[in-house]
Amino acid sequence: MDFTKIKGCCLSVLSLLTAAATQAQTGNPPAVCYEIFVRSFADSNGDGIGDINGITSKLDYLKELGVDALWLTPLCKSPTYHKYDVMDYRQIDPEFGTMDDFKRLLSEAHKRKIRIIKDLVVNHTSDRHPWFQQARSGKQNPYRDYYVWLDQKTIDSLGIATREKSGDSWEVNPWHALKEGGAEKYYGLFWSGMPDLNFDNPKVREEIYSVADFWLKEVGVDGFRLDAAKHIYPDWEAEKSHAFWIEFREKILRMKPDAYLVGEVWSTPDKVAPYFKGLPANFNVDAALATHQMLKTGLASDLIGQLQQTYQAYEAVNPNFIDAIFNNNHDHVRIGTTVDGDIDRMKLAASLLLTLPGEPYLYYGEEIGMLGNKPDEHIREPFLWRKQAQDQQRTRWMKPSYSTDDSVRNLEAQMQDSTSLYHHYKRLIRLRHEHPALGQVAPANLLHAGVAQEGVLAFARPHASGDVLVIHNVSGTEKTVELPAGARNKGLLFASSGKTSITASKLKIPAYSSVVLQ
Repeated sequence: MDFTKIKGCCLSVLSLLTAAATQAQTGNPPAVCYEIFVRSFADSNGDGIGDINGITSKLDYLKELGVDALWLTPLCKSPTYHKYDVMDYRQIDPEFGTMDDFKRLLSEAHKRKIRIIKDLVVNHTSDRHPWFQQARSGKQNPYRDYYVWLDQKTIDSLGIATREKSGDSWEVNPWHALKEGGAEKYYGLFWSGMPDLNFDNPKVREEIYSVADFWLKEVGVDGFRLDAAKHIYPDWEAEKSHAFWIEFREKILRMKPDAYLVGEVWSTPDKVAPYFKGLPANFNVDAALATHQMLKTGLASDLIGQLQQTYQAYEAVNPNFIDAIFNNNHDHVRIGTTVDGDIDRMKLAASLLLTLPGEPYLYYGEEIGMLGNKPDEHIREPFLWRKQAQDQQRTRWMKPSYSTDDSVRNLEAQMQDSTSLYHHYKRLIRLRHEHPALGQVAPANLLHAGVAQEGVLAFARPHASGDVLVIHNVSGTEKTVELPAGARNKGLLFASSGKTSITASKLKIPAYSSVVLQ
């Protein structure tokens, strides 16, 4: 195969309104999203494994919390617990239920105006997928070219035998030999059990478009989260990845014009930006890392300046970009562990996430302060619905090391406490829905608000209906903030602490707390 075929894995208010209007014409993206690691969320049949019917049983809870869309981690048949190595793109894994169960989930979610975003894994398949089982039989098999193969001499001559670890893959030896031998090795960026597909093969593309059509039109999902979007081609052929996602989006919009797409591109903003040519939304990993660092140290980083530079890079490619922001997901250390279980700092993390521009994603259990660290299984521990002895829907597929009854208050207990982290999330989500300046998903400018003070992070969210000023004290001591002239004598929309006090020109804001002014 030719080497080129190797696949690896301050805007003004007027411009803001124009961007929002343009975006509204091309779709109405969900305002607040919630990621569910299916295996860990809720068990409906007592086998200890989270399932589709378990999710359906919790839709009223999720609606009450205020989420507009659910991103479900992979559901298709797979040999692993996480299901990111697909064996059959059109079959629900029996551990999670049936296709009828999934269609019922869709129906019930849509009744509540909650959209369902399916995790679509197209970078690779399982090595047990029928395509790969055919491909491994030899060069003569028509499925051989569904994957990427090279002999060791060619691999060595090109200098691609090894790779550096990256945030999304720790595999340093991506070329894998077949157990039965043979002159060629196959490329698997993540591990030998996940052989990468060859998107230079038109048949592979058509297979993937057919899978997308099945889920959008036959099943009825509302969109896709695109796993490992950066790795459709290797980094040195990034332009081909960008072009693929443009083609992919064009195909999707013909299938379902209002389909929602969000990409996982784990890289720096300059490398993420070109993916907005095809994908309207992408996750902002750098912002999440900056937030974790700020909450860990108590030092106000230049997060605002960082985001402004990021937005400039994104806007240059797509003026209607959607910045998908998050504090946690199934690959990242939970924010609760980063702040050593400190509830005040977990509340501050929620306040940051839900007052920043973009499209916030909550990770299941974030709203009750679940904990978790590497290895990945322990970032994906069971949700705590009630006390364990009474919790019939708590999953038992693994023994938790971080989120236990001793370390995390269960949801039932937090619902009964108006000062709990759960109620803090609920208040913030409602605030975001009620105030257009906070809730706009379209590109939104962050303006330095005239507050330059150690330990304080402040920014304005402009909107035609009225700007808001957001002030966060990220330090461990109370701060007295001199309010900028334009923010004096304004209404208090939100204060995370009852000890907050405000006069015409000054704000006293307790440690690790937040204020939103009209």
